Amino acid sequence: MSNPMIFEKMTTSIIDGQIQTATDLLKQAMTDGIPANACVQKGFKPGLDEIGRGFEAGDYFIPDLILAGKVMQSVVESLQADSNEELEKKKIVGSVIMATVKGDLHTIGKQLVIMMLSMNGFAVTDLGIDVPSEVIVEEVKQERPDIIGLSSLLSTTTAYQKEVIEALEKEGIRDSVKVLVGGAVVSKEWAMQIGADGYAEDANSAVIVAKEVLGIP
Repeated sequence: MSNPMIFEKMTTSIIDGQIQTATDLLKQAMTDGIPANACVQKGFKPGLDEIGRGFEAGDYFIPDLILAGKVMQSVVESLQADSNEELEKKKIVGSVIMATVKGDLHTIGKQLVIMMLSMNGFAVTDLGIDVPSEVIVEEVKQERPDIIGLSSLLSTTTAYQKEVIEALEKEGIRDSVKVLVGGAVVSKEWAMQIGADGYAEDANSAVIVAKEVLGIP
């Protein structure tokens, strides 16, 4: 199968919510020597973008977003399995805990960030969606990650990004971890206002910022 054709099928698998098809296409692409990054950027991401645009236009609804997120999660898990095998062969550059904050059910953007971080040498733990601050703080205490990534796509939930930082300060562990924030309604100015260590507008920049805050060339 030619690259354009398999990329088109990947896009369709996201839009139509075809979990098994998406993972089968990914395996086929890996066998054919197609780079994982190309699968993400040319195959799966256009499908996610279409769902996002359709949701804003009223053509898709919350169940469509959730199903697309599940498809993307299956792809991420497959890529992470391959990435973890590679990480065992080389040094892990950093550890990251990712979460969509309390009150927010969006997962697609977070899954893309997790995928890109995993592909670039980071060991990533996904806490999921609608995650309370206390759960995030407890995970930090137990796992001692280098970075926390907090996603929020609703203006009504960005305050929980700030709440997590305040909770870390209250527990006396704020200085032990870097906090990165992102999401459709999040900005660099908001990140500075709440005392985050960095802001990423998309999955690619998340990798760059993560390396910057850890001082990785």
